[in-house]
Amino acid sequence: MITAKDIKKSFDRLEVLRGIDLTINRGEIVSIVGPSGAGKTTLLQILGTLDRPTSGKVLFDNTDVFQLKNNALARFRNHNIGFVFQFHQLLPEFTLLENVAMPALIAGTPSKESFAEARRLISYLGLEKRCDHKPGELSGGECQRGAVARALINKPRVILADEPSGSLDSVNRRELHRLFFDIRRDMGATFVIVTHDENLAADTDRIIQIIDGQVVNS
Repeated sequence: MITAKDIKKSFDRLEVLRGIDLTINRGEIVSIVGPSGAGKTTLLQILGTLDRPTSGKVLFDNTDVFQLKNNALARFRNHNIGFVFQFHQLLPEFTLLENVAMPALIAGTPSKESFAEARRLISYLGLEKRCDHKPGELSGGECQRGAVARALINKPRVILADEPSGSLDSVNRRELHRLFFDIRRDMGATFVIVTHDENLAADTDRIIQIIDGQVVNS
């Protein structure tokens, strides 16, 4: 499904990624692990087309994504990739329902359909009573589940998660981990997760270890 070929990334003279080759199969839950500064988040941003590599290719099925023009790349990202960040990044001035629906509205989905799907996902995640609450009125675990719903709204081919449980307590961390596997079972989603959480990594289908910008185990 996703193939990265000889991905290199430098910032001025600092070489962060030194020739990454990897493949993510459809329906996998894969964790990316390694010490701080190894290049994990940089790799995830490139896989998610949020950043471009200095050299190398990322293929989604047969699409060489970095050959797309900026507007086409943004559309591709919106339709095919969902993101979950360590700190949920919900917009504080909007309700949970509005936050979850927003990527669908940006994609041009009619308002009625966007909000109906947002409500369905929020209910699926057990937050149906929180639709009209703003992020400041939600717990950390509720905000992160809301972020997962937002990531799912456009039915993406892959969910990329960067330390998704890093800001949660142990109870909410376990709940979020279980949720990823439920979503894979129910929706067929593919997950690529950057994590320092050894328990989450151990449960995933495959662990990709990065040290000093290179894959040392996959």
